[in-house]
Amino acid sequence: MTCRNSNCGHIFSTFLFRFLFLRSKAEMWSFQNLLFTVCVALRCVISAVGVIHVTGYVGSEVNVSCSYGQGYESYEKYLCKNNCGSNDDVLITTSNPVKSKYRIHDDKTARIFTTTISDLKSEDAGKYWCGVNRTGTDIYTEVKLELVRDSCCDIVTKIESYEGYSESVSCRYESQYENSLKYICRGNRPSTCLQQALITSDTKQNGRFTLDDDKVLGTFTVNISSLTRNDSGSYLCGVQSNSVSELDVLSAIELEVKEWCCVKSTKINGTVGHPLILQCPYLPQHRDNRKFLCKGDHRNNCTDMVASQSRFALQDNGSSSSFSVTITKMKAADAGTYWCGSDSQWRVGNYTKIHLSAVFLQHTSTLPSTVEMPGKTSTQSTDAGHYVGYTVPPLLLLLMCVFAVIVYKCKHQKAKDNETVMNRNAQNEDALEEVMRVAENNIYESQEVVIYSNKETAELQSAGNDYEDLGEDEPDLENVTTKAIYCKGNFHNAN
Repeated sequence: MTCRNSNCGHIFSTFLFRFLFLRSKAEMWSFQNLLFTVCVALRCVISAVGVIHVTGYVGSEVNVSCSYGQGYESYEKYLCKNNCGSNDDVLITTSNPVKSKYRIHDDKTARIFTTTISDLKSEDAGKYWCGVNRTGTDIYTEVKLELVRDSCCDIVTKIESYEGYSESVSCRYESQYENSLKYICRGNRPSTCLQQALITSDTKQNGRFTLDDDKVLGTFTVNISSLTRNDSGSYLCGVQSNSVSELDVLSAIELEVKEWCCVKSTKINGTVGHPLILQCPYLPQHRDNRKFLCKGDHRNNCTDMVASQSRFALQDNGSSSSFSVTITKMKAADAGTYWCGSDSQWRVGNYTKIHLSAVFLQHTSTLPSTVEMPGKTSTQSTDAGHYVGYTVPPLLLLLMCVFAVIVYKCKHQKAKDNETVMNRNAQNEDALEEVMRVAENNIYESQEVVIYSNKETAELQSAGNDYEDLGEDEPDLENVTTKAIYCKGNFHNAN
């Protein structure tokens, strides 16, 4: 890995100049030996014809492929940069196939070795050399790498469509690419577009995407069906190039999918078991069209309720460019999304989408609810929903409070009754003790009276005897107490 074309050419010209000025046979002989050496050395300048041009995207990766002749399958291959004047210029070899941002692979059957350079930066652009290493001799192929920014394009085609519609995207190409692979991808990164293709000319159809290639007109067309808002964004049409030195041919598309034109959304609450009126305005030019009320999340896949349900009755009012649908007795299952239809083809126009919710009430009402018409006063019955949502919870709260008070009073009264009974028992015990004490005292007093009376009686009897013995006419009562006289009288009466 020490000799390239320019060095060997310089050596050859030097020896040729010396040959022209030889003076002696000795010098002639010396020159012949030296010329032989130069001829051997010239073998190192063997080089593949031409320069390999490679183009890549900044931030992505690129493959550099180099071929070699038969007989060199087992030789070491490498990639170097700049002049390859030293081993420091060697980026990677097949002896060490993975190094930093470089990878190398040798296909010995095809006699092609490929070096992949990843995470490309602007400074990676420039001159490289593919080399086949052999003792005293190397084979070189020059490579020029060009880098461009990973985005496209200066001209962008804008397309507008609506939800549920189908849209076609047409992409032109030159006649030289009529047999090349065509594809379309989302985003704006050319480097990864083919790997992330939504559909290619090899597959023709993939889900909602179909691809048709008109080689006569030089145009391939991609059709996207059942568009949604999520389909909005950037797309790239791609035609694969026929050379590694060229990038794929790309064109940019910007698709905007709008909400289905002029749809007015209205919300209404309907009471289960009660009548409900839905008002549907329509375009004046739809006056003679068949009117219908369609139920379903999507207008292109819904059920005509007037035709399928006897509870739904439609009445058209041409003077006001509107029709009404009366639901005679609403059910909970009637809740959902409705579409006021006045065009069976659902062409773009002014339409109304109704979100109907079912509510339940405890009271009955004979007044139907109506949905608001654009530009007119609404008679929508929303008190029902408010009654259920805001009246019932306070009532339940009140009942719970009353129940709690009753339970509290019952427990309090029971405790009070128990306390009363205990107090009453205590009072009865106190009264019983008082009665027993009084009775006991009375017994003691009675015993004292009886003893005292017996004593007084004995004294009176003794006094009487003394009176009789003295023979006196009147007893001397001055010193006799009233109690003694009383007791004495009782004593005589008892006798």
